[in-house]
Amino acid sequence: MAVFEPYLVPAADAGFEEEIKKSRFITYLAHTASIEAAKAFVQQIKTKHSDARHNCWAFVAGRPSDSMMWGFSDDGEPSGTAGKPILAQLTGCGVGEITAVVTRYSGGIKLGTGGLVKAYGGGVQQALTVLQTKEKIITSELSLSCEYNQVSLVETLLTEYSGIQLHAEYGHQVDMILELDNRDVEAFSAKLKNRSGGRIIPTSDLDK
Repeated sequence: MAVFEPYLVPAADAGFEEEIKKSRFITYLAHTASIEAAKAFVQQIKTKHSDARHNCWAFVAGRPSDSMMWGFSDDGEPSGTAGKPILAQLTGCGVGEITAVVTRYSGGIKLGTGGLVKAYGGGVQQALTVLQTKEKIITSELSLSCEYNQVSLVETLLTEYSGIQLHAEYGHQVDMILELDNRDVEAFSAKLKNRSGGRIIPTSDLDK
């Protein structure tokens, strides 16, 4: 399923600045893992440039293809000349969890609607060329109980699938919470059940 597939997110902030017909455009890109984080970053830049005429923005706050996590604003520029061009660049780059804010200090010369679209979209396009990214792996947590003599079996398989042990409680049995790549959950669970003779059956948060 596509929802299990990893996607790219920003590894660090990036930016670009240019002057067009005496207007100064400053583009900021940041990693924002939620809509709340995206809005907080927008507010941060608005506060930093409170003397600017416009702080236009757009965000893709989740998986790149999830339009429910998109947002944008023209912040006083003519409708469709800022927020949408910024968003178009973000959605076209294949990077998720990213917010762009473009601050404009007007120089008194009108750019026209076409000029504004080009300036706002172009600034983001330039900033994206220097953006460093990293892969976000989508994971799930698995819970299981096993006997003490089965711990090594669990640990061996966990290493095989590059998973990690988040927690272990040693009582009458050993209760573990593991974290694995979503794409490996089914195969890991099936192999563990098979090798333990059906005695270890992990439950995943995907099952809920």
